[in-house]
Amino acid sequence: MPQLSALLTHARAWLPGRNTVDARERMRAVAGAAIGLLITALLCRWMAQAVDVSIWLIAPMGASAVLVFAVPASPLAQPWSVVVGNTLSTLVGIACIRWIPDPAWAAAIAVGGAIGLMFATRSLHPPGGAAALLAVLTHTDHFSAALFPTFTNSLLLVLAGVAYNSFTGRRYPHVVRPPPADARFSQADIDAVLARYNQVLDISRDDLESLIQQTELESYKRRLGTLHCSDIMSREPVSVEFGTPLQEAWMLMNQRRIKALPVIDRTRRVVGIVTQADFFRLLDLEHHEGIAGRLRDLIRATRTVVSNKPEVVGQIMTRQVRVASADRPVVDLVPLFSEGGHHHIPIIDHEKRLTGMITQSDFVRALYSAVRP
Repeated sequence: MPQLSALLTHARAWLPGRNTVDARERMRAVAGAAIGLLITALLCRWMAQAVDVSIWLIAPMGASAVLVFAVPASPLAQPWSVVVGNTLSTLVGIACIRWIPDPAWAAAIAVGGAIGLMFATRSLHPPGGAAALLAVLTHTDHFSAALFPTFTNSLLLVLAGVAYNSFTGRRYPHVVRPPPADARFSQADIDAVLARYNQVLDISRDDLESLIQQTELESYKRRLGTLHCSDIMSREPVSVEFGTPLQEAWMLMNQRRIKALPVIDRTRRVVGIVTQADFFRLLDLEHHEGIAGRLRDLIRATRTVVSNKPEVVGQIMTRQVRVASADRPVVDLVPLFSEGGHHHIPIIDHEKRLTGMITQSDFVRALYSAVRP
């Protein structure tokens, strides 16, 4: 049944996509379009009476209102596109009805010419095509009609859109924000992809970038959110006790090629952590000469009863150690590794006993597994 499946797929393409806008945003757009068009109509009717003009509001303003108030982030809804796109399109329509006798030909050429001119002036605005067609169908042959009502309607609608969208928390005009310095991709990257796509997108570049980043983040959370510490931790980690000699702890680190050892008590509860940094903190690192010798002196056990240096792990360990439970989501560790400066996190079970260890390497591997295709 491949043909039936292909037919159903083609049929679904004619159906509307899922609406992701909530009721509050819908009401915001409905009220904005009504208010904006009302203000435009009242003012233009008053102006028309003052100058004795019969037509004071054109139908394409309804479509412009949809864009300005329902999709104010769209490049097609920006002030330049609305005002210049509608005005130039009206001029094209007037020129066509004046110089092309056949209305059918005039209508087709007017709409096509309006689109071409809007492309050239970077003022593409869908209602502009309607404005050009309206001029032809109503046999409007005075170029002053482009100034009033088209230009005046468009300008007043835009001003109402600026006020209303700003009041309701929407950026309008939708100024493109430069990408942050640490952005994963640059404006040039987006431009290169859009050039290959070679179609008009009804979304600004910065919104497109933001959507891509947020989508990646959601995907990352979804994939990483199913992982728990027990899934990525190193099990049965090497550990030491409070009274473990420094030399023994140092040898364990070198033999196992690890940089940290959790310190546990006899019940395997974590009481601290000792790292290579704890050893080097006791050395005079300002003088590089003889560091190896000073390190040997530090870890060598003192044979006398009294010692003037640390002898066991408990004397140099970090007592305030962050731990995580084995059933904790891995995503919760992001701030610990990225902002907290942690490199090793002991993992404990439900009885608070040491059961594993997560290092930065373990965490990076988990991140890579979560974000790779």
